Amino acid sequence: MIHPARTFLIAVLVAAGLYGQTPAPKPPANAGPGTAEKSGAYYNFAMGHLYAELAAAYGNRGEHFGRAIDHYKEALRLDPSASFLIEELTDLYIQSGRLKDAVTETEAALKQNPDNLNARRTLGRIYMRMIGDPQQNRINEKMLAQSIEQFQKVVEKDSKDVESLLILGRLQRVARDSVEAEKAYKKVLEIDENHEEALTGLAMVYSDVGNTAGAIEMLRRVTDRNPNSRTLMALASAYEQMQDHASAAEVLRRALQLAPDNGQIKRELAQSLAMSNRVDEAVSLFEDLAASEPKDAQNHLRLAELYRTKQNFPKAWAALNKAKELDKNSLETRFAEAGLLETEGKTPEAIAVMEAMLEETAKTSYSRAEKSTRVLLLERLGQLRRQAGRYQPAVEAFRQIGELDAELAPRVVVQIIDTLRMAKDYTAALTESEAARAKYPDNRVVSLVHASLLADMGKSSEAIALMRTLFDGKRDRETWLAIAQVHEKTKNFSEMEKALESAEKLSSTAEDKEGVHFMRGAMYEKSKNYDASEAEFRKVLEINPDNAGALNYLGYMLADRNVRLEEARKLIVRALELDPQNGAYLDSLGWVQFRLNEFDEAENNLKKAIDRVGNDPTVHDHLGDVYWKQGKIRDAIAQWQAAVREWESSSEAEVDRGQIAKIKKKLEDARIRLAQETTPGAQR
Repeated sequence: MIHPARTFLIAVLVAAGLYGQTPAPKPPANAGPGTAEKSGAYYNFAMGHLYAELAAAYGNRGEHFGRAIDHYKEALRLDPSASFLIEELTDLYIQSGRLKDAVTETEAALKQNPDNLNARRTLGRIYMRMIGDPQQNRINEKMLAQSIEQFQKVVEKDSKDVESLLILGRLQRVARDSVEAEKAYKKVLEIDENHEEALTGLAMVYSDVGNTAGAIEMLRRVTDRNPNSRTLMALASAYEQMQDHASAAEVLRRALQLAPDNGQIKRELAQSLAMSNRVDEAVSLFEDLAASEPKDAQNHLRLAELYRTKQNFPKAWAALNKAKELDKNSLETRFAEAGLLETEGKTPEAIAVMEAMLEETAKTSYSRAEKSTRVLLLERLGQLRRQAGRYQPAVEAFRQIGELDAELAPRVVVQIIDTLRMAKDYTAALTESEAARAKYPDNRVVSLVHASLLADMGKSSEAIALMRTLFDGKRDRETWLAIAQVHEKTKNFSEMEKALESAEKLSSTAEDKEGVHFMRGAMYEKSKNYDASEAEFRKVLEINPDNAGALNYLGYMLADRNVRLEEARKLIVRALELDPQNGAYLDSLGWVQFRLNEFDEAENNLKKAIDRVGNDPTVHDHLGDVYWKQGKIRDAIAQWQAAVREWESSSEAEVDRGQIAKIKKKLEDARIRLAQETTPGAQR
C-alpha cells in the first residue's frame, strides 16, 4: 500500500501530465549548458526519486526500478556536477539486483570515454558495496582493489574532488595502506584545512599506526573548531591510549555538556576519573547511572570496584551483591568477587571462587571466546596461588593455559619460571628455562627471563652476553635496562650507571624517563648515596605523582635511616592507597611505625606483609625486631630464624652475608636473654 503522502504526490504529477512519462528527450547536439539542462536535470532527478519510492512501495517492482535508474542517468548526463546522484544510482542498482548490468553498462561507457569520471565514481561505489564487512574481517580483496583503482583514476583527473579523496582515504585504510590513506586525507586538507571528516580520518590513520600524538593533534583541530560528542569521545580515547586519563576526563566533560543524557559518555568519564585517581567523582557519576539505569548490572559492578579501591568494603559488597542479583550467571561479577576477597586479605577464599568458576565452566572443547575467558581465569588463579605461597598448584594452573592454547606457551613458561624463582627452586627454574630457550630460541621475553635467572645464580657474565645478542635497533632501551638490572644484582654500580645512561639516551617519553630515574634512584640507595637517590625518586614523582613504587621506596629509605619519619609515613600511606595489598608496602609501613615506637600497629602490618610475601627475609627480620621491643623473646627468635632460613635459600645474587651476620648476632643475644629469663637464679 502506498503511503498517503506518496499518493498525493502522484496525483499532483498526474494532474501536471508528468506521471508515467519517459525520460525527457535529449537536447540538440548544439545546445550548450544552461538553464534548460539544469531544469531537465532537476526534472529527471524528481522523477527518478518518485519511481524509486514507487519501487519500494510496490515490493521492488522491476519496471519502477528501471524507470528510476533511467531518470537518474539522464539527470547525471544533463548535470554531471550533481555527484550526489551517483550514490542514489548505486543504491538502486544494488536494490534491484542489477549489479552485473551496472558494471557492464559502466564499463561500456568507460570504453567509449575513459575520462567519464561519473562512470568511474559509479563503478567505484559499486565495487565498494561489494567489499564486504571490514569490521567482521570479511573483505573481498579483489573488489577492494578495483574500487581503489577507480577512485585513484578519478582523483588523478580531478584533484579537487574532495568526496572521492575521502572515499579513497577510507578504502586505503581498509586495505591497511596507511601511507596512501594519509596522502588522500592530506590532499583534502590542502583544499580545506579544517575539513572535519579529513581531520577525523587522518586521526584514525595515525591511531592505526600508533602515532597517538598525531591523532590527538588532528582531533583537537576538529574539536576546537566544531566540537561534537562523537569527535570529543574519539579525542578522549586517544588521550586514554597515552595514559593521560586527566585530559581524557576533561574532554569527556565537554562531551557530556553537549549530550547530558548520554549514558555511554557518562560511563567513560567515570572510568577516566577513576583512572586519574579522582575516585569520589567517579563514584558520584556511577551512582547517578545506577539510579537512572537500575537494571544495568555493570553500573553496580563498577561501583563495587571503586568502593574496593577506597577500601570501603561494606559498600563494595552491597554494590557487588546488587550486580549479582541482576546478572546471576555473570563470570565478570564472580571475578570481581574474587578480587574483592583478595583485597580484604582473604586470598584462600578468592582462590576458592576462581577454582569453582573454572570447574563449573569446564568443557571438553571451547569456542574462541570461551578459550580466551578460560585463559584469563587460569592466569589469575595461578597468580593467586603463587601469592599464597602455593607454588606447585600455581605452576599447574599456568601449564593448563599452554595445553589450552599452544600459541601462549612462551608466555606460560615465563610465568612458570617466575613462580619457581619465587619458590626459590632455582634448579627447577633453570631446567624449565633451558628447555624454553631450546624450544623458543627467537623469543625475546624467554631469552630475557633466562638471562635474568642466570644472573640470579651468579652467572652474570653469561647473562650479559645473552642480553647483548638481543640488541635489534628497536627495543634497545629495554635491553639496556635489563643489563642494568644484572649489574645491580652484582653491585657493579659503575657499569650499571653506564647501562642506564645508554637507556636514558633512548628514552623519548616521560614514562620512559620515569623508569630510568627509578632504577638510578635504587642504584644510588644501594651504593649509600642517599641524597642522590632521593633526588632521582623526586624526579620520578614529578613525572608521575602516583608512582606507588617510588613513594614506597623513598618512604622506606627515610624510615630505614630513621629520619623524617612523619614524611616517610605519608609517602608509604599514599603508596598503600594506590596498592592496598602490596606486601612490600605493608612492610614499609610497619617499619616506619616501629621507628615511631608504635609497636602494636607495626606488628599488625608486618603480620599482614608476611601473609603476602612470607618468603621475604627482611619482613621476618623487621617483625623479629618488633617482638624484641615488645618483650616477646621467643616470637622474636622464631622470626629471626625464619629470616636466616629465607636469606640462606635465596639466589646467589640476592644473598646478603652482612645481613645474615647481623641477624645471627641478634639471635645469639636473644637466646642468652631467654636463657637468663628462664633459668632460676640466673643473673640479669
